[in-house]
Amino acid sequence: MEYKKIALTGSTGGLGVKICDILAKRGSDIVLVDRNREKSEQNAKRIKEIDPEINVEFVNCDLADLNSVKRAKDELIAIGVDALILNSGIYKVPLKVCDSGYNNVFQVNFISQYYLARSLWEESKSLKKIIVTSSIAHDFTKIDENDVDFSKRKASSKIYGNSKRYLTFALFEYFKENKRVSLSIVHPGVTLTNITNHYPKAINWLVKLGIKLVFPSPKKAARPISVALENETGYLEWIGPSIFNIWGKPKKSLLKTCKEDERNRIAKIADQIYSDVCKS
Repeated sequence: MEYKKIALTGSTGGLGVKICDILAKRGSDIVLVDRNREKSEQNAKRIKEIDPEINVEFVNCDLADLNSVKRAKDELIAIGVDALILNSGIYKVPLKVCDSGYNNVFQVNFISQYYLARSLWEESKSLKKIIVTSSIAHDFTKIDENDVDFSKRKASSKIYGNSKRYLTFALFEYFKENKRVSLSIVHPGVTLTNITNHYPKAINWLVKLGIKLVFPSPKKAARPISVALENETGYLEWIGPSIFNIWGKPKKSLLKTCKEDERNRIAKIADQIYSDVCKS
């Protein structure tokens, strides 16, 4: 299916920029959903160099601010996007409580993007496809209903993995029954992005060098998006690197990392959070 107008969160990060390249080479108009206007304008200029005919729009959206997310949803409906790529993610940042009552990692990675997906499904007449960037980190934890956003945890990998676990399986469960819009979950494996920027400069340089030498480049890590744009995926299928979920060409595989009982609990919690967000 041809998607003429595609919105993308996380468009100015390392992986997001490469996703923009993929979309530009397809000839799709692009809507950059981002809080950083300056970086988005730089990205738009770069996209135009790939194809001057592409229309690039900017929707201001701070995923840590629910009012901003709601305004962005309204703009995306007015623009009439036919595909939405949820690519944003934050990792090790100082935790703070957002307007949802949950920490910023959980809100940015899960709540706000889950809200965008569901609300656009409910209200948009043009949306046909949603693609979600998940992470292998989701498999390093299990949910805790007494600590939904993992604010009591200290390990950033667990806090991040928990948020991606919610995003992945809450959307699987929702779109299992609501099939008017196609859902594809993808993951890049391990690649070099801005996610390492929390390290001190000297250490960050070494970490980035190690990732560059061992793992695929962001350009290769973005390839599952291309596959998702061209192919449908089934319930609990995701698309990612074929060798140990890290290297190789993208392929579909069945996720067996979350049992039915936990998926049902995730869906129930996600429904309640969505309801609370809609009422706020």
